[in-house]
Amino acid sequence: MLVIATPRMAQAEALLVVEADTGKVLQADNATMPWYPASLSKMMTAYVTLKAVKDGRVSLDTLVTVSPIAASQSPSKMGLRPGTQVTIDNALKMMLVKSANDMAVVLAEGVGGSIDGFAAMMNDSAQKLGMTQTSYVNPNGLPADGQITSARDLAILARGIIRDLPEYEYFVHIPSIRFGRRITQNFNRLIGRYPGADGFKTGFICASGYNLVASATHDGKRLIAVVLGASSGKMRAVRAAQLLDRGFANNGLAWLRPSLGTVDNLVPIDASPPNLRDEMCGSKHKRPASDEDEDTVASSAGSSATNGEGSAATFFAAGLQAAMPKPSELLALPPAPSEPIVVYTGPTRTGAALIAAVAADSEKEQPVRRGKRVRVVARASKPDAAADAKGDAKPVAAKPVRHANAKPDTAAAKQAADKPAAAAAAKPAASKPKAAAKPKTEAKPAS
Repeated sequence: MLVIATPRMAQAEALLVVEADTGKVLQADNATMPWYPASLSKMMTAYVTLKAVKDGRVSLDTLVTVSPIAASQSPSKMGLRPGTQVTIDNALKMMLVKSANDMAVVLAEGVGGSIDGFAAMMNDSAQKLGMTQTSYVNPNGLPADGQITSARDLAILARGIIRDLPEYEYFVHIPSIRFGRRITQNFNRLIGRYPGADGFKTGFICASGYNLVASATHDGKRLIAVVLGASSGKMRAVRAAQLLDRGFANNGLAWLRPSLGTVDNLVPIDASPPNLRDEMCGSKHKRPASDEDEDTVASSAGSSATNGEGSAATFFAAGLQAAMPKPSELLALPPAPSEPIVVYTGPTRTGAALIAAVAADSEKEQPVRRGKRVRVVARASKPDAAADAKGDAKPVAAKPVRHANAKPDTAAAKQAADKPAAAAAAKPAASKPKAAAKPKTEAKPAS
């Protein structure tokens, strides 16, 4: 067992698959290793907020305000200005689909009064759920001392959301949202791609790597997969799909696999969370990594499918899956078509008022962009106007560079106007250059 565990620790991944209804563990690798949760913290933010809604302390229509603290959060965020109000309903959708750090703080301050007050509510809920390895400091998972969890505890939390908040569970599997003119796809790549995928949340900070809690339902059985420390946004989705594939395929072969008990009974590991900063955000990366990572799936995706597959049960399960598409191929496809859920600022609206609110948010998005365009056009128009002026002036300037002496030209024009048209076309054509040359020599002594 030590020989197997060591390489897994070297690549710093934690993997877990459990049955949603029973909590039965189907696979566990480093599942109780402490880990930085990153934006998976927002699962608890949603849980605490929706429990407050269910208990009647707030409603989905309750307005919460973007504070300067919320607006100052690091991306990913919606970027709303301080003083902007949104409903709890819209803030939850923005937070869970776009992983908006500012909306997490908006909800924390609106429901808990402050970040610290809300963090206390998060920790209280974690204890009640049996998340013995978890502690929260903030609602969005941005780096902070003491913000720790484990794959075990995240699976317990996902089960708690399914069990305690079934009427609000739709929040964790929205495919996309539309805010003004912006459409944001769910960062969970399994949504709309993996058959039966129906939740939950992604997370990333440099120290934790790419994390994902995912769930899917096949033939009435729902599984929860947890992936912590994957190397990219796509890789965490591939890992989760592999775990789910094996979990569903192994259902009929449980007798070949030793029982791993339930997720609550997994024994915690007493250790410090691994810090993956160098691997995720070191100098070898061309651009900063983020939860919106678009890197291609690492070449090790195919070989990584064998991680944790040493048992006979997994061998046979792999044979059963031979006809199924590979997770990497499945997740490379575009998501299934879906209508984005509209989110907006201000109070709850319907009908024409909702259309007006969406239009207003679209306009609010434009000033910065339009301002730039206007300025660019304005700068470009001045040289163009000058060029046009010069262009118009040159023909006149061929006469009026001789231009200071416009009077002789005017006199010549009057004389030409007094003559018949035929004469004006013939004689002045030859005489005008001479007439124009004389004033030029007269102009020199004058100057």
